[in-house]
Amino acid sequence: MPSPLKVLCGVLLAALLAAAPAVGQASTVDEPVTLADPVRVMPLGDSITQGGSIGGYRLDLGTKLRAAGHTVDFVGSLSDGPGSMPDRNHEGHPGWTIAQIDANVVNWLRTYTPRTILLHIGTNDMYGSDPAGAPRRLSALVDKITAQAPAADVFVSTIIPIRFADATVRGYNSAIVPLLRAKAAAGKRVHVVDMYPAVPVSDLPDGIHPNAPATARWPRSGSTPCGPYPAASATRRSPAARAPRRRG
Repeated sequence: MPSPLKVLCGVLLAALLAAAPAVGQASTVDEPVTLADPVRVMPLGDSITQGGSIGGYRLDLGTKLRAAGHTVDFVGSLSDGPGSMPDRNHEGHPGWTIAQIDANVVNWLRTYTPRTILLHIGTNDMYGSDPAGAPRRLSALVDKITAQAPAADVFVSTIIPIRFADATVRGYNSAIVPLLRAKAAAGKRVHVVDMYPAVPVSDLPDGIHPNAPATARWPRSGSTPCGPYPAASATRRSPAARAPRRRG
């Protein structure tokens, strides 16, 4: 069984790579090469995004994007992950609910101006005082994000399972997908990624969080996203930019 973090990484990686345009082509003429600025990506959410000392999906996503020749810059006010992780910034706040993210997101968007936002939020709402109201809060949060950053692509994930709240999680996920699809149909740059079926409860030792050993297994397949991908979510370095230029 693929690692849940690796599966999440694989889904996001596929989305970013499938949409990434080449900056330029290799040239035989000795001319200057101009590189586009790195695409700012904000991992946004709770402890699933923060990933503890192992960095969650962010470690493998960054590694694979760089290996594929893409230049991205993870942005956010927090910094966590292993020493081997060159880009640790994010907005994954352990224990936070949708309302807490909502109360702070405008400031983060103004400060870091992300081009792509990866949102996994709602887990802590499932065992709060009002889980039934979580879809409405998530919808309002996404509206706030798209109003503040209308040019950013917002990838919203259904939340992964919770062992002791499965029915509640399923209800939340079922409710948010049509709400998010309606926003996309209205022209907002909102995309749904269905992560719930990709992560079995057996891969969550405490019933909530993916564990460290799971991250050692590379997935051979990913889950199926529920929406289209944007035209420019990542920037690829051209072969000419990656290799020394030869003079003839």
